[in-house]
Amino acid sequence: MIHQNIALTPEARSTALAQALEALETEFALRSEFPPEVLAEARRAIADFERPAIDRREIELVTIDPATSTDLDQAVHLARHGDGYVVHYAIADVPGFVALGGRLDAETRLRGQTVYLPHRRIALHPEAISEDAGSLLPDQERSAYLWAFTLDASGAVTHTALERAIVRSREKLNYVDVQASLDDGSASEMLQLLREIGLKRIELERARGGASLRIPSQEVECVDGTYRIVADPPLPVEDWNAQISLMTGMEAARIMLEAKVGLLRTMPPPAEKDIQVFRLQAKALGTVWETNQPYGEFLRSLDMADSRQLALMHQATSLFRGATYTALDGEVPGETIQAAIAAPYAHTTAPLRRLVDRFALLVCSYAVHGQEVPAGVREVLPQLPDLMNDSNRIVNKVERAAIDTVEAASLAHRVGERFRAVTLTGSEDPGNGNHRAGGTLQVKDPAVMAPFEGTAAAGMQVEAELVHADMASRKVLFRIVGS
Repeated sequence: MIHQNIALTPEARSTALAQALEALETEFALRSEFPPEVLAEARRAIADFERPAIDRREIELVTIDPATSTDLDQAVHLARHGDGYVVHYAIADVPGFVALGGRLDAETRLRGQTVYLPHRRIALHPEAISEDAGSLLPDQERSAYLWAFTLDASGAVTHTALERAIVRSREKLNYVDVQASLDDGSASEMLQLLREIGLKRIELERARGGASLRIPSQEVECVDGTYRIVADPPLPVEDWNAQISLMTGMEAARIMLEAKVGLLRTMPPPAEKDIQVFRLQAKALGTVWETNQPYGEFLRSLDMADSRQLALMHQATSLFRGATYTALDGEVPGETIQAAIAAPYAHTTAPLRRLVDRFALLVCSYAVHGQEVPAGVREVLPQLPDLMNDSNRIVNKVERAAIDTVEAASLAHRVGERFRAVTLTGSEDPGNGNHRAGGTLQVKDPAVMAPFEGTAAAGMQVEAELVHADMASRKVLFRIVGS
C-alpha cells in the first residue's frame, strides 16, 4: 500500500476541518477505541513482561523518525567492519506483549494496522504498548528483536543474525535535523555511514531493477479560518533510512523461504499496458523516459520540485498494483517476488504499526535458531493475507477520503481564482485514444490533483479556474480557461 503523508498543524486541530476528519472514523467504522478488556490485558502484559536474558545495551542505537513520532519500531547502529560494515537493527518486541489467542491478539487482527489520519492516528495496539512500554524510546531499557547484518564493501549482506535482547536507544533523531547535519558536515560518523550505506543499497536496488515512489509529505495550516497545504519533498535521509528496513525485509524473506514457512509481501511486475500508458503520460508531461531505462531508475530521476514531474510521480502509482501477502508452510509458492523491490520481501520492521510484522519476527527468530515454528503461529499464517488485504482496502478508502477532505477545505475560500496546472488526462485518453469531456489536472500550488471540465489534451500547461470546492462532499472541480 502507498501512503501519502498529510497532517494537521496544532493550530488546525480545533477547526471544522478536524471535525470533518473525525467524522470519517464513524463513516468508515474505524475501531477508534479499545474495549476495556483489551486495555486490561495490555496492562497485565506490561506488568508480567518477561525480559530476555541477552543484554545488548552497549550498542549505541538511535531512532530516526518524523519529529512527532512516539511509536518507535526501529533503532539502528552502523559501524565499519574491515572494508565493509556491520548494521544492528533493533525492532520493537511486540510479540512479548501480545499473547497468541488472547483478547489483544484478537483486537489487532480486527484492526490490521495503525491508521494515520491528518488529525490523529488510530493505533494497532493500546498506547501503553505502542507509545510507551513497547516503543524504543530514548534512554529506556527495552526488549527488541535485534538483527545484526554483516555487509561487504558494496553494501550487500554476507551474514545475518537475530536475537531477542535488551537494548537502549541513545537518542531520538528526526529526519530534518539529521539531513541538516549531513548537509553542513556536523553529522556523527554513524550518520555519515547511514548515507554511505544507504547510497550503496540504492545502487544495489538499481542493479536489481527495483523502484521506489517518492511522494511528498504535507501539512495543513489554518490561518484566520482558512486552510493551506504545505508540501515537503522527501529528504534523501528518508530514502537511506528506508534502505535499512528494506534490507531487513529482504533478509527476513530469505530466511522464511529457506525454512519454507512464513509470510511474504508479493507484487507482480507492472502490466505491459500500464507501462505503455505511463510512457505516454511521461511524454505528455514533457519528461523523456528512454526506451531501455528501467522504470525504477526513471522514477529516481524525477524532480519533485517540478510540478510536471511531481504529477508524473503520482501517476506512477498505476505501476504498483496487485500487492498482496503470500503465506508459505511446507512448500515455496509460485510467486515470491515483490516486483518494486525486485526480490523476495517480507514486512517485518514495523510490528507496533502492522499486524503481519509480529508473526514475521516470530517465524524468523525460530528459523534462525533452527527451532520448529509453533503450531499456533503456523495456524495463523494462512489467515493473515485476508486480514491484511481487508485492512488495506479500508485504510486506502479512508486515507483517500481524508485527502479529498483536506484538499477541498484548503480550496473552499478560493472559488473563482485561477491556478497554473498541468493536465494528467484530457479530452484524449493516452491509453486508448478515446475522446471525452474533461479530465484530471495537477495544480502546482497547492499540490492538488482534481478533475476539470473543458477541453485540453494530456500534458498541457493550463490556466484553470476553481469552480467548486466543498469540504462536506469532498468534491473539487476546475474549469480550463486558458493555456
